[in-house]
Amino acid sequence: MTKRTTYLVFTDLDGTLLNHDDYRYDAALPMLAWLKNHQVPVIAVTSKTHLEVEDLLYALSLHEPFVIENGSGIFIPVTDDRFDLSVATHVPQEVWQQRYRLCLGCTYEQARTGLRALSQTLNMPLQGFGDLSTVDLCQLTGLSPADAKQAQTREFTEPFVNPGLEISVLEQHVTDLGFQVLVGDRFCHLMGLGAGKGNAVQLLVRCYQTKFPQAQLKTVGLGNSPNDIAMLEVVDIPIVIPGTTGPHPDLANRDWQIAPTTGAQGWAMAMSDVFHDYR
Repeated sequence: MTKRTTYLVFTDLDGTLLNHDDYRYDAALPMLAWLKNHQVPVIAVTSKTHLEVEDLLYALSLHEPFVIENGSGIFIPVTDDRFDLSVATHVPQEVWQQRYRLCLGCTYEQARTGLRALSQTLNMPLQGFGDLSTVDLCQLTGLSPADAKQAQTREFTEPFVNPGLEISVLEQHVTDLGFQVLVGDRFCHLMGLGAGKGNAVQLLVRCYQTKFPQAQLKTVGLGNSPNDIAMLEVVDIPIVIPGTTGPHPDLANRDWQIAPTTGAQGWAMAMSDVFHDYR
């Protein structure tokens, strides 16, 4: 007997489901409504903190689990009986504000300790979000004071100002300390070894599979930047949302689908293509 296909959609937010410049998502709402009506879960996988995304996900009517801080934490509603968390072997978890919180990497306190150790190893001062005032972070990022405070409410990872070292040198020092790092233009993110968008996606797929044991799960992933690569590498249908000048060079030439345009509109059009036959 042919197994029924059940889809799961994993999506980045900024520059993907949300427009890059104005963070609007209007163009994606009809497609999101269609996915909800057809019981296709849409799972946010973001670098943002819990507080940064909670209201947004509610506004989008996304009530599935979600992944924060670049795959360092997963939140699953306590009342959602679809998930057998025993599949999250060796993943610390706790009940936190009506959600199960799974920690894939390390705690924020451990990340802060790691950053201090890295600073000593490199013999240079490193400024993490925990070292910056809200005013300083606003100046560095352009965030409003309210948004900056939410970005500083971290649970698993510590972003720090890029010290300008060669990536390989920085990565080696971080590895020696028992952590990993995502390197960006302005900020690097110090993370625990078990964290990552790819790991988080794979764990959630196992969770969903326990609910649909007879189904063939098919996964879709959408992202726009290098920190989405780990997620896009583990899904069945990877989709790149381009910027105004095209896809990010690190995501181009990988035989991955490229959405026809940017932001929420590109997201919706790519999803429409994926589900054209289904519809």
